[in-house]
Amino acid sequence: MSSRARIAMIGYAFMGAAHSQAWRNVHRFFDLDLVPEMSTLVGRDADAVARAAETLGWQRTATDWREVVTRDDIDIVDICTPGDTHAEIAIAALAAGKHVLCEKPLANTVAEADAMAAAADAARADGTRAMVGFTYRRVPAVALMKQLIDEGAVGTIRHIRGRYLQDWIADPEFPLVWRLQRDKAGSGALGDIGAHILDMAQFTTGHRVTGVAAQTETFVKRRPLEEAIGGAGGKLGATGGAGTGEVTVDDAMVALARTDQGALCTFEATRFATGRRNHIALEVNGSAGTLAFNFEDMNFLEYYDDSLGDRAGFSRIQVTQPDHPYVAAWWPPGHGLGYEHGFVNQAYDFLSAIAAGEDPTPGFSEGAGLQHLLAAIEQSAADRAAWVAPVAAT
Repeated sequence: MSSRARIAMIGYAFMGAAHSQAWRNVHRFFDLDLVPEMSTLVGRDADAVARAAETLGWQRTATDWREVVTRDDIDIVDICTPGDTHAEIAIAALAAGKHVLCEKPLANTVAEADAMAAAADAARADGTRAMVGFTYRRVPAVALMKQLIDEGAVGTIRHIRGRYLQDWIADPEFPLVWRLQRDKAGSGALGDIGAHILDMAQFTTGHRVTGVAAQTETFVKRRPLEEAIGGAGGKLGATGGAGTGEVTVDDAMVALARTDQGALCTFEATRFATGRRNHIALEVNGSAGTLAFNFEDMNFLEYYDDSLGDRAGFSRIQVTQPDHPYVAAWWPPGHGLGYEHGFVNQAYDFLSAIAAGEDPTPGFSEGAGLQHLLAAIEQSAADRAAWVAPVAAT
């Protein structure tokens, strides 16, 4: 008989909506020993969080996360807030004996990430588990890419190329939202989307980045304040005037890197690639072949098998067969999955690990390691593309 896990989710915007549909649906598609119960949704505005709870399917609401994470009727705390709040919430929840799922990147700073990893290590002794939400690991084609690499499909890895391209702030009159403010977001394209390709590259290949030479750029230095736009009936304040604010994060990042197993890497993350809505691509070239993935064609994986000689050519694997990762829980072969399914697959992995008394992956230590890599990229960019080795996470 399945037991139940009572969940409190903090935050209810874009990621909160994605996580909510995962908690609503995971036990309807996967066999679970631990079934989620959507207990409490937490937000600062009582009226807004009440409306969100009704829409997203939560039983009740609260406005004080500190009170919620200590309640006896909560088993899991799901953190879907801006990065500046991750450390405080996660550490308090772990200390209260709650399992924690935290959105990526783990924190805004290395010090915060290390403190979170230490708190997770301490909580593990009492059976409390913690995981970072690098959801793209749960896309079936990405999971299959890892499986094939582990099986030796590409041989010795020589090149890793990752890019995450968006264009949602290419318009200079787009407002100064929280993701463009360092005190809330930690960094810009680097931490928001670059973190995904860095994690995907290390996850699929098993390599670890040991050094980087990077550059970042902020193309639009000032943007209209959201308040100024609303207060002016939709009209924007003059550039540089009282109706604008400074963008304090990067708009784009490029990096060269080397791994602990001798591979050369290139990484790019930008929110200024006009026409690219959510282009997440990873290519791995090895001595025996190549694997390539593009999220804009997310149900396919490209594979070049060099052993075929003159018959070799890129083949497209349609990742919709029951023996492909996660797919058996979903639709018949040929019926593709979408963005939201990665969150359901993630919820399944998290709940299954808790039920089995095992550590879910990636854990907070791995998330802290990624935070050190992000810091090394920022340091290299500040030093005008100097070569920087990430400090090992403590």
